[in-house]
Amino acid sequence: MPDNENEAESAPSAQHLLARRLNLLLDVAAEERGEPLTFLELKEELAARGVGLSRARWSYMKDGTGHLVSDPELLAAISEVFGVDPDYLLGSQGPELPELIDSRLEFLKALRAAKVKSFAARALGEVSPETLRVITEYLNKDIVGHSFGKQLPATDQEDSGGGPPSIP
Repeated sequence: MPDNENEAESAPSAQHLLARRLNLLLDVAAEERGEPLTFLELKEELAARGVGLSRARWSYMKDGTGHLVSDPELLAAISEVFGVDPDYLLGSQGPELPELIDSRLEFLKALRAAKVKSFAARALGEVSPETLRVITEYLNKDIVGHSFGKQLPATDQEDSGGGPPSIP
C-alpha cells in the first residue's frame, strides 16, 4: 500500500482532533485552577453566554465519538470560557493557529509533568539512584505516550517479573 494511504488511514478524524483540543484545554484549566473544570461549571459558563450544552453532547465531544460538533456558536463560547481564540476549535484559520495553541498547551502539560517528577523525587526520599532512573524513565514514556493519545504496551521487563518492579 502506498505511504499516503497509510497516512490517511492513521490520520485522526475531525472528531478526534476536536476531542484532543478540548482535553488539552481541560488539562490546562485544571492546572491553572488546581482542580478540574466540572461539566456543571462549564454548562453554567455557557448558559451565561446564551449557549446550551447537554452532558451527552459534551461527553461525545470530549471522547471524539459520535458525529462532529461543528456548531460555531457553541465552539466559540467554549473557546471563550477557556480563553483561547475561537479559531482553535472552529479550525477556520488553517492549521497554524491550532498548532501554535497545541504547542503552548503541550508545554504547560510538560511543566506539570515536571512538577510531578519533582514531587515524586522529594516524596520518595532516600531511594537508590537506579530506582529513581527507572521511575523517571517510566514517567517519561508515560508522558510521551499520553501526549500522542496512545496506550503504551507493557514491556518484556514488566511482564517477565524480573528486574525492577513495574510502576502502576
